[in-house]
Amino acid sequence: MNTIDEIATLLKALKSAVIFTHARPDGDTVGSGMALHRAFSMLGVKSEVVNEGPVPEKFFFLPGIRAIKSAPSFDAEAYIAVDVSDAARLGALEEKFRFGAKRKPTFNIDHHISNTRFCKYNYVRERASNCENIAELVCAMGVTPDSELSGYLMLGMVTDSGSFSHSDVDGDTFRAAAYACDGGADVHKTVYEMMTRQSKARASLYAEVIGKLRYFSDDAVVFALVTQEQLLRYGLGTDATEGIVDFGLSVDCVEVSVCLLEMKKGQYKVSLRSKGQVNVNEVARKFGGGGHVLASGCMLFGDIEEVYDRLCYAVWQHMGEV
Repeated sequence: MNTIDEIATLLKALKSAVIFTHARPDGDTVGSGMALHRAFSMLGVKSEVVNEGPVPEKFFFLPGIRAIKSAPSFDAEAYIAVDVSDAARLGALEEKFRFGAKRKPTFNIDHHISNTRFCKYNYVRERASNCENIAELVCAMGVTPDSELSGYLMLGMVTDSGSFSHSDVDGDTFRAAAYACDGGADVHKTVYEMMTRQSKARASLYAEVIGKLRYFSDDAVVFALVTQEQLLRYGLGTDATEGIVDFGLSVDCVEVSVCLLEMKKGQYKVSLRSKGQVNVNEVARKFGGGGHVLASGCMLFGDIEEVYDRLCYAVWQHMGEV
């Protein structure tokens, strides 16, 4: 693996770059991409941020995010993937990224334990958020962050750390957050916009889903299910389900919380969270997914009761491994 100084030196020498973020974008990939884009701008390097689909409107409280494109608009010198554990996480942009990799350098800056080191240059350090890695990179590039760049960094740190409440938050997390605060990031506004503020429709969906939780394995595993019918009825997108999985961990008897998002009939996007007794990265890997020891995801297909059974069995297999 490359060092952060090696990556910084190579990036500073570029004349142009496209920054790729992962499919179904969250605050950490958006924040990582936009912070690096802002750093490039301050260095006079042409760059843009791309994502396969529409970026949720909840991120638009920060400037510039509406400009994220669905595909590269120019032939850049290099491709950079941020907060992306493997190329498949790029979704519809995976093929374009791989094609570009045949003739230009690629960079991978990520924090997932499941990262496959799929680029020519890789910097992977497991942390509460990838924006901590980006903060370190920006510093190594010799960029003094302004309020805009700092706001992007704080976006990723707040969202991926659960407002600095997750068990992988450490001193480095707070040092990176202080770096962003010193640059002008508004912590209060970021926390409110990303963790507190919600529409009446989303609040109604949340109440309905939480009211129908299913418990298994002597109440050690809890499932929340969000269906397409519910999203349609409340007029919401899939981004409205973010954070639902965290509720299950607030129940004292629960060790693993799972949120199942129905993508279409018989297909479920699975989000897993653990209190510490189960390595959910290993659970997700059984089904082709991955992420972190305490927070991971995957995709499952089949009847819903079968999905419950398969996940419960996988969790039981890894109980007590952490």
